[in-house]
Amino acid sequence: MVDTRFHRFAGPTTVRDILAGLGRSELIPSGPAADLVISGVQDLDLAGPGDLALAAHSSYSAELSATGAGVVIVLPALLELVPEGVVPVVCDKPHPLFADLLDVLFPNSTRAIMAGRRPDLGEPLIEADVSIGANVVIGDGVEIGRGTTIGANTVIGTGVTIGRNSMIGANCTIDCAHIGNDVVIHSGTRIGTEGFGWLDQGRGNRKVPQLGRVLIQDRVEIGANSTIDRGALGDTMIGEGTKIDNLVQIGHNCRIGRNCLIAAMSGLSGSTIVGDGVLMGGGVGTSGHLNIGSGSVVHGRAAVTKDWPEGSKLAGAPAQDIRDFWREIAVVRRLSKGDKRG
Repeated sequence: MVDTRFHRFAGPTTVRDILAGLGRSELIPSGPAADLVISGVQDLDLAGPGDLALAAHSSYSAELSATGAGVVIVLPALLELVPEGVVPVVCDKPHPLFADLLDVLFPNSTRAIMAGRRPDLGEPLIEADVSIGANVVIGDGVEIGRGTTIGANTVIGTGVTIGRNSMIGANCTIDCAHIGNDVVIHSGTRIGTEGFGWLDQGRGNRKVPQLGRVLIQDRVEIGANSTIDRGALGDTMIGEGTKIDNLVQIGHNCRIGRNCLIAAMSGLSGSTIVGDGVLMGGGVGTSGHLNIGSGSVVHGRAAVTKDWPEGSKLAGAPAQDIRDFWREIAVVRRLSKGDKRG
């Protein structure tokens, strides 16, 4: 969701006014629908009657047909799936239009990393027995629970919340994040950075606004110099008890389950979903927008390019079932040495 602790909303506004302001009057729906008030932006499956949502690909079909959004930016091919009562704004290029709308509703100058002071959030709320190191910067509206330690030179951005008995190392930056209890974040870690989202790739490279959050549950540990990007619109989530090694990259909108172990140098592309208790060796990579089922083991340097069910054991690039991987290795070795069995 777009959390207004981090990104200030410039609305509410009507469908008519926002499209006219963008010079897209030809897209204004006819009748009373044009005067529907947009009061927020949300993913299709979570959107309510005043929310704006996006349906830009056939992969959105199930969510679109069940959405409760007020307004949907939708491809012509998906128009018949828009539920009754939802206002469709039909566009051949919905992604760029949606990005334009986000820029209007959440202006860049008001986003967390650009906003500076936020007096409306009040002074930081810091409980007893919090230890704060030298040169720490704490933004407006920050909440820090008792027993937590913040290392030297760390920056805690506007609106961030940190639970109790957590340890934040030196030289960390934390933005757009809510962090639980008993969390350990080692030195040099970056949490809540912008996700790597672009339109018109390789040509105009237009940035997609990154308006989501990072949610880190209790007892998570994150190694030194790792980076966890905030969601584009929804949340990047790390489940309780999960341990992440040094130098790991977690892309925007990833959802990592409970009690996972992710070894160093791994990189998860955006919208990778990892179930509970998944083990990942060093240097694992994923291509994004895929699911790895609970209890799976992904061996070091594997490159995961598709969905895998619970309990999978994967190796290789592209990743495959480890039995197939070793079978192929054995065949290649026999061929390279010459099969002398005959």
